[in-house]
Amino acid sequence: MRTLTVGHTPDMDDAFMFYAIAEGKVAMEGLRVRQTIEDIQTLNRRALHAELDVTAVSAASYPLIAHDYWMLGVGSSVGRSYGPVVVAMKGYAPSDLAKCRVAVPGLHTTASLLLSLAVQGIVPIEMAFERIPDAVLNGEVEAGLLIHERQLTYRDQGLLPILDLGMWWQQQKKLPLPLGLNVIKRSLGKPLASKFAQLLRDSIVYAMTHQDEAMAWSLRYGRGIDPVRARQFVSMYVNEDTLSFSRPCRQALRLLYREAHARGLIPRVPRLALIQPPTRTADR
Repeated sequence: MRTLTVGHTPDMDDAFMFYAIAEGKVAMEGLRVRQTIEDIQTLNRRALHAELDVTAVSAASYPLIAHDYWMLGVGSSVGRSYGPVVVAMKGYAPSDLAKCRVAVPGLHTTASLLLSLAVQGIVPIEMAFERIPDAVLNGEVEAGLLIHERQLTYRDQGLLPILDLGMWWQQQKKLPLPLGLNVIKRSLGKPLASKFAQLLRDSIVYAMTHQDEAMAWSLRYGRGIDPVRARQFVSMYVNEDTLSFSRPCRQALRLLYREAHARGLIPRVPRLALIQPPTRTADR
């Protein structure tokens, strides 16, 4: 029995993907998983030190950890004409955000990287993602960058949309938007990495085919969101792109890295070393 330390976020989409593993609904094939559940920016930081065998990370952080981790070809979160949303208490144009204080959910998140590409000159204020709506409401910042289920609920608090970065990316690039990845340590070797990729795929397929029970379990991470919007949120980020990181997704990720590197926002453009389940050929 091989034990792997696995990190994912306390969010419904990750919980949905890992439900069958956590609850023993799929064959573990000689693997034991010890889960660590932390916010995405904490997981990004831990990945910088290669602390976990497998972890969810922001796509934007991968150039910083590619020497230690391969990307898994399953478990990614991809937006298609939707994604992180900038909100405020009043109606700004996106260009008005230059020199404004904007709360961001971590400087190494894909959301923050996209905002830096879309609007130059913002003053990012890093804070926990769940604090951001209140920070906008109480005037601590002029605007906030929302991720996770906050993308669906911000209007309930009277906040106004300024810029949907998923829509911006689609209009600019005509490509899907890879936001989150799962990565696995290179030191584990490709056979074990591929074995875990198959386990994660099996877990995702189980959740997709047993949606009611997987959703009921995932709602414990919903932070009060209602079941209808919970199901909507999970379907946005657990879909066919999650089961297979398609060629358009890889194209989009390479483009994101090239443009971010050209602007000096990331140190290098990494090679996309993808590990697939053993029934598929690894991308080279």
